[in-house]
Amino acid sequence: MGAGHSHGDRPGLGPAPRQLRVLMALLVGPLVLATVIGVAVLWPDGDLEISGPGVDVQRGTAQVQEIGECRQDVVGCQLAQVELLSGPGAPGEAEALLPYGERAPVVEPGDRIIVSYTAEAPEGEQYAFQDFDRGPPLLVLTLLFAVGVLALSRWRGIGALASLAYSLVLIAVFTLPAIMEGSSPLAVAVVTAAAIMLVTLYLSHGFDVRSTVAMLGTLISLLVIGTIGWVFTGVGHFTGLVDEGSQYISGIAAQVDLRGLLLAGLVIGALGVLDDVTVTQTWAVWELADVDPDASTRTLFVRAMRIGRSHAASTVNTLVLAYVGATLPLMLVFSALDLPFGIAVSQEIVAQEVVRGLVGGLGILAAVPVTTLIAALVAGRLVRERTADAGPSHRA
Repeated sequence: MGAGHSHGDRPGLGPAPRQLRVLMALLVGPLVLATVIGVAVLWPDGDLEISGPGVDVQRGTAQVQEIGECRQDVVGCQLAQVELLSGPGAPGEAEALLPYGERAPVVEPGDRIIVSYTAEAPEGEQYAFQDFDRGPPLLVLTLLFAVGVLALSRWRGIGALASLAYSLVLIAVFTLPAIMEGSSPLAVAVVTAAAIMLVTLYLSHGFDVRSTVAMLGTLISLLVIGTIGWVFTGVGHFTGLVDEGSQYISGIAAQVDLRGLLLAGLVIGALGVLDDVTVTQTWAVWELADVDPDASTRTLFVRAMRIGRSHAASTVNTLVLAYVGATLPLMLVFSALDLPFGIAVSQEIVAQEVVRGLVGGLGILAAVPVTTLIAALVAGRLVRERTADAGPSHRA
């Protein structure tokens, strides 16, 4: 096997020349600095006070022991004896009101549930069923997912899982609190996306030129998504106040910019898909360059674009269908009301999903040629460097 071929799963183009590494550092350095400054400026100070309905209600988990009749003479009302596992009063026992009615969930002894606690409620009515505790099955599913990732990706899977954990922690400790304190949701989302991108791409795929190329392609595509999203949420007169969650937030935290929140969700939601597209295109160019050391930059670009077109078509379809699925129950309501399709789609709660899908799709369409071009330029340079170093014997 010649020097120009791959070893294992590593492309054989060899290390990047010093000038190229310096150029990449000059491109990435300002992004890293801007991200660090953005996180420092937008970092929440933790003194946010919110008030409104439901804010004073505490929650915990419990396990149902017995179910009996309520003390009040109300048809169908049930009262559960529960063992408090976490939250107010835990560990201990209490009585919790259960929902009743035709469509009420069926609660049985042994079920783990989430209970709400209202201190001001009358004795015996302070605890009430809120939902089932789905923590244990979700934990099992998470473990199965982790095992599957490790089984397929081996050591690289550890980096992927660490990247996922980092992303979720960053969103929990920085993104959500910063938005709740009134910072611009779009600015917070852009900083979050940059912070996630800088860490996860290198952690999952290695600290090399390929990861840098994928990161640059992702960054440019995110700028496209943010710009187009900002334009069309303004032109479309979106308010962001269309679902129960948004309405509740507006009641307890009026400082949150709901229209900006829509844009923030659009940027962060598209990041994962863009990561997939840009990494795939970069790796495709590297493999093509490794297989054909004589390929020019133009040839690498044209060949990789054939792969990219198919990948983009399937990814856009997946993205749009995901957003359609999110509004399917609502579309059924509109269908039952016999609303014309144009009017149904124009409803803000549906239109915002349409905008998310189409804007995200445009970001993917931009990511493919942009990333492929950058990767072809860099890989072409590496091929020329390797050929010059190897001389006439560079072929296998």
